[in-house]
Order: sequence, then structure tokens, then C-alpha cells
Amino acid sequence: MMKTIAFIAAIVLPLFNIPLITRIIKRRSSKDLSMHWALGVWICFLLMIPEALRSPDAVWRVFSIMNIVLFTCVLIAVLVYRKGE
Repeated sequence: MMKTIAFIAAIVLPLFNIPLITRIIKRRSSKDLSMHWALGVWICFLLMIPEALRSPDAVWRVFSIMNIVLFTCVLIAVLVYRKGE
């Protein structure tokens, strides 16, 4: 039961990046977000993903994959809407 709850949370938690992405696109600006923060978080996820993919823990693997995919979208939005600011 707890493993199922953790698995669902691993999928749902990274989905909270979607409102951030939509806010950036809607406002056509990402200047309220630090470029250093976005790159720092993304680099940390990137450095953690190889270990997560080797892990026997399915919750950790799913969480890491969801995070790297959705935060890559955040980073792309930040970079696209940051130009010229």
C-alpha cells in the first residue's frame, strides 16, 4: 500500500512544474525566476539520473525520470522567454 502511494506521489509531484511552465508562457516572461536556480536544479537532476536509472527502486526511477523530463521543459521555457531581458 505504501509503495503504491509513493509511486503515485512520484508521478504527481513533478507535475507541479506544469503550472510554472504555463505561467511563463502566458506571461511571456521568465524574469521572476533566477537563471542560476533553473540551471542549478536541472544540472543536479541531470547528475542524479544515471544513478536513478540503475536503481532497483521503481519509485525513485519514475520520480527521477518525471523530474528530468518536466524540469527540462521548465528550463527550455525559462531560456526561451529569457532572451532579450
